[in-house]
Amino acid sequence: MSATHTLPGLVNAHSHAFHRLLRGRTHAGPHGAPGDFWRWREEMYRSAEALTPQTMEQLATAVYAEMAASGWTAVGEFHYLHHRPDGTPYGGADAEGEHAMERALARAARRAGIRLVLLDTCYLRGGLSPAGEPLALSPVQQRYADDGVAGWAARWERLHDALVQEDCGSGLITLGAAIHSLRAVDADQLAELSEWASEHPEVPLHIHLSEQPAENAAVEAEHGMSPTRLLQEHGLLGPRLSAVHATHLSDEDIALLGDAAATVVMCPTTEADLGDGIGPAHELADAGAVIALGSDQHAVVDPLLEMRALEHGERAAQRPAGTVQPEPAGGGGHRRRAPQPGAAERRRDRGRRAPRRRLRPHRRR
Repeated sequence: MSATHTLPGLVNAHSHAFHRLLRGRTHAGPHGAPGDFWRWREEMYRSAEALTPQTMEQLATAVYAEMAASGWTAVGEFHYLHHRPDGTPYGGADAEGEHAMERALARAARRAGIRLVLLDTCYLRGGLSPAGEPLALSPVQQRYADDGVAGWAARWERLHDALVQEDCGSGLITLGAAIHSLRAVDADQLAELSEWASEHPEVPLHIHLSEQPAENAAVEAEHGMSPTRLLQEHGLLGPRLSAVHATHLSDEDIALLGDAAATVVMCPTTEADLGDGIGPAHELADAGAVIALGSDQHAVVDPLLEMRALEHGERAAQRPAGTVQPEPAGGGGHRRRAPQPGAAERRRDRGRRAPRRRLRPHRRR
């Protein structure tokens, strides 16, 4: 017999199932200009506007089946397409009722045989200008938003009961929570969300964090501090928090996330595809954070490729080979094998390295 290797089921800690529609469509800008995150976002908005519960279910079934076939056995779905395109809730004459989109995702997961943590996302404003001024929701963003934090929280509670029905006793479907980003909520709303989180300590909480330098600059302009520091000030950093991307961090940010034993969900193939940059996995793990992986926009769906890309990013950043290792059986994330001397110096050196070229073509709770 040939030798075989058995792996435990792998957790895809960050997914937007509908982003699969964008595979191969966002690499070139107008008039031959290169594509980037912001062009990708505009294409994503157009795709989101056209989705119905029926097309969402078909798409998610295919994506989740692709995950299951590649070795992912559980997925955290970061979900914010809650309502009709004009922002009015599903329900009334709709056969699926109020939670049509969320029920569609649950059925897709059951059909594919993958465990789903549906991370129902609070998304309340359109973003921030470069000067840190709040932006109103655009027409396409209307379907993402609820009537304030109270409206989101009330819908979350009702959704919990709906997903119990959709689970049908399979044990595959559970409900978590997410804040889209610190561009999508203001300071008062963040305080309300912190209070809600303290009342629901068992619920996993995710957030997009410091994916782009422009995001950091806008949050700093609005609040006078980095996104990570803002989370810390509101009591949201801790082991139950999963910060997605965390690509552009200061030394202080890294220390805060590490001290809190937060999980950082890196999505190496997506971050490469969008030219986001290479996150400080080595420094975060040294500081005490847990590193998890996700396929995010599903440019590819392959857990081994995500692991390889994380390691290649470390090598591209001129770090020793094998710097991020899986935890032993029973763990769920990646950590350094042991703290290494010189971690602070390496963090300082990150800011002095030459710019890198753009790449083109979870820990289970």
